[in-house]
Amino acid sequence: MVKIKTGVYFIGTDKPVFTQDGEGPIRPVELNSFYIDKYEVSNKNFEIFVNATGYKTEAEKFGNSFVFDGLISEEVKSKIEQAVAQAPWWLPVDKASWRHPEGPDSNITYRMDHPVIHVSWNDAVAYCTWLGKRLPTEAEWEVTCKGGLDDRLYPWGNKLTPNNKHRINIWQGEFPNKNTAEDGFKGTAPVTEFPPNGYGVYNIAGNVWEWTSDWWSVKHTKDKTHNPTGPATGSDKVKKGGSYLCHENYCFRYRCMARHQNTPDTSAGNLGFRCAKDDV
Repeated sequence: MVKIKTGVYFIGTDKPVFTQDGEGPIRPVELNSFYIDKYEVSNKNFEIFVNATGYKTEAEKFGNSFVFDGLISEEVKSKIEQAVAQAPWWLPVDKASWRHPEGPDSNITYRMDHPVIHVSWNDAVAYCTWLGKRLPTEAEWEVTCKGGLDDRLYPWGNKLTPNNKHRINIWQGEFPNKNTAEDGFKGTAPVTEFPPNGYGVYNIAGNVWEWTSDWWSVKHTKDKTHNPTGPATGSDKVKKGGSYLCHENYCFRYRCMARHQNTPDTSAGNLGFRCAKDDV
């Protein structure tokens, strides 16, 4: 983990891309010092947790999870009869889970250093609690993402590919039909891939969406808040950072200030997490 020092930081933006997501306004937050994982939780780490506790994820209990159609075998695809109406590239795959990311004919044998996926918010909380940690608040996550920089789009600055080098695992090409994988990955990348930001944190943007502890709201005060934790209740939880499926023309949400939401029991092939901890 890395320590983020006590201080007043700014989150949000006055130049929102998706106004409906509540990306603005810029607002000051005063945070107590805290620790946050340098890396997204990997399959290896999650397996240690499962082996120690016998934990079953919600995807395993439900019997299916959502997978991007471009990663599914033709055999598995032939058995699927439904899709998400607004996003037909998302398919519910029977027996897709963290151990079988693209369905029963897939495995993580050579992906133990990749981020665990198909974990719901509830699953992520169970893992963090087992370690004596917690999920980061949205404010903590966003401050960490910025790596000590103010008013920058990405964890390292404003240019997506500085010196023509890829710094992030996102979609290249034409979404959703052609992924050229110029960054080296069509799906997830190892949690240690690409250079870290100024705080020494890896893959906080791109790769997989990351759960935060906050309930979703699109209304924010401009006033300074102290250790904000979001609304007291809600139906959806905030996720941050975008994923390997994000493209500027479709889901330009791999910006530090971007945000989106899912229900706490949602799981998908591009949804993971990292843990945080109080500095006590």
